[in-house]
Amino acid sequence: MTEIPASAITAASDVRTVYSRLRRRLREVANLGDLTPSQTSVLSRLSKDGPATASMLATLERIRPQSMATLIAALAERGLIERTPDPTDGRRQQISLSAEGRQIVEGSRREREEWLAAELARDFTEAERQTIISAMALLDRLAS
Repeated sequence: MTEIPASAITAASDVRTVYSRLRRRLREVANLGDLTPSQTSVLSRLSKDGPATASMLATLERIRPQSMATLIAALAERGLIERTPDPTDGRRQQISLSAEGRQIVEGSRREREEWLAAELARDFTEAERQTIISAMALLDRLAS
């Protein structure tokens, strides 16, 4: 096994720490009411990927199907999702965002992006913002 350079260990720790703090701040900025992080994640996934079955969502979210059923029930009770028969298998249901669910996800995303852009404009120089853009491209390569 190859030895991991100290710079890689430091970078890994720094990325994890900053990522966690930034996520926490973005969650504070988001106007999601009393939605749990799991409910928010399901809504975001439906917004990004489109309709899915409960079993597909459970697999993608890496939770038990029973836990997903509970999440879906809570989101449906609030009117944030819709259930329709699966066109290929009538025994299953497709889960999709309702108009209200889409409005919440898009509004929250817009609020977070506006906050982040304003903070970057206020606290960072153009050169620093360009450095962040370059670093994000590298981190995206890591995540792909």
